[in-house]
Amino acid sequence: MTGVRDNTVDGVLTRSARRTPRRTALRYGERAWTYEELDGAVSRAAGALRDSGLSRGDRVGAYAHNSDAYLIGFLACARAGLVHVPVNQNLTGDDLAYIVRQSGCSLVLADPDLAGRLPSGVPVMALRDAEDSLLTWLAGSSASASYSAYEEDGPRGDDLAQLLYTSGTTALPKGAMLSHRALVHEYVSAITALDLKETDRPVHSLPLYHSAQMHVFLMPYLAVGAENTILDGPDAERIFDLVEAGRADSLFAPPTVWIGLSRHPGFATRDLRALRKAYYGASIMPVPVLERLRARLPELAFYNCFGQSEIGPLATVLGPDEHEGRMASCGRPVLFVEARVVGEDGREVPDGTQGEVVYRSPQLCEGYWDKPEETAEAFRDGWFRSGDLAVRDAEGYFTVVDRVKDVINSGGVLVASRQVEDALYEHAGVAEAAVIGLPDERWIEAVTAVVVRGEKGVTEDELIAHARERLAHFKAPKRVVFVDELPRNASGKILKRELRDLFAAD
Repeated sequence: MTGVRDNTVDGVLTRSARRTPRRTALRYGERAWTYEELDGAVSRAAGALRDSGLSRGDRVGAYAHNSDAYLIGFLACARAGLVHVPVNQNLTGDDLAYIVRQSGCSLVLADPDLAGRLPSGVPVMALRDAEDSLLTWLAGSSASASYSAYEEDGPRGDDLAQLLYTSGTTALPKGAMLSHRALVHEYVSAITALDLKETDRPVHSLPLYHSAQMHVFLMPYLAVGAENTILDGPDAERIFDLVEAGRADSLFAPPTVWIGLSRHPGFATRDLRALRKAYYGASIMPVPVLERLRARLPELAFYNCFGQSEIGPLATVLGPDEHEGRMASCGRPVLFVEARVVGEDGREVPDGTQGEVVYRSPQLCEGYWDKPEETAEAFRDGWFRSGDLAVRDAEGYFTVVDRVKDVINSGGVLVASRQVEDALYEHAGVAEAAVIGLPDERWIEAVTAVVVRGEKGVTEDELIAHARERLAHFKAPKRVVFVDELPRNASGKILKRELRDLFAAD
């Protein structure tokens, strides 16, 4: 029978609903859903989407804030055989129109306060906070279970579940084509590598349109049957309240958010002993910052999660018992990922040698939507080229050196920006730092530090002297620029392309 052995994204929820139907699956604001209620809502929403005229394989955009409705919309698309296209809620104008049009969205699920930004001519269905919204329809007594009429035309494991657009830190975003089978493999990798348990109480505060929060944490936690809480954003006071009330013991956040939490007055005074698992990723965690966090909460288990959109996105993990002596490492490959380090010729280099990380995995995307040339460039010789420079040690641990495009050519010598950033973070006057290369007649590229000052403050000369005490002089910044904040995308990645464009003209 067709589909008997298929494993789909929405099936993850169905199995948990049958196993623990009355257990609380999800909380958002004042609303709570049991696994049985959530699974039923997804089926009815899937029927509503197909009743609207959509056919299997059509793309459906999601342009909305965090909410229970956002999750239901995603799972309903999966169950209806539609391809979900998450869109950064902060995008506007040409950037927004590019993703909606390049993906060929037939419909966009949107929150009413955002819908007006969408390009004209694109059909919109409200997700929530409107009389005719999907969430209001689900809550009504007249909501029909019309999904049953479409069950035979539902998804298969090889069907696309999502077009996951890359963050676009170096070029226009590309839509990574993730199948149901790829995402389910990634969920299993996340569960095993991150020790996700039914008894955990995770709080999800990062944007759900981003792959890390949705696919590394929320969906795998639904798979194991945990009780999940969705927040509008990473509000420190709200997170601390949940921890103190025993409603949260697990949190994922990029380094930028962990830095903010650690500097919040409540971090030093609130009772946070119930927080048991701390996950970080999406960008490199400065070692000095991690040391400060561990000093404040010595019993807290830290996990470093590393990967990229194209692999679902989890590729490697450094577990809590692996940090000692290798806190700069991003760990070893997860269950369904094979990784190696190669040179420019594509051949594997010896351990301890810097090269580009390449992957083979059932978690990998099928390529980039409507971009055959970019797909061919990324998938070569049976491996996916990640664009990350790293070193692998004899025990199999990877340490990311930089993005290929962020390495600085200073006087013909390559300088890794991360090494310089780690040195700068050791100075108490540095709150945040990003190191870039700027065009220079003498040096080809001049090592330049863009810094947000800490409370104690610091001068350019002090920082350069500080760096020279810790690094070879050619690696130390030639210039320091002070700013109020660093540009980032929603996942916390610093947009170095914007910094290079901004300061290259100075």
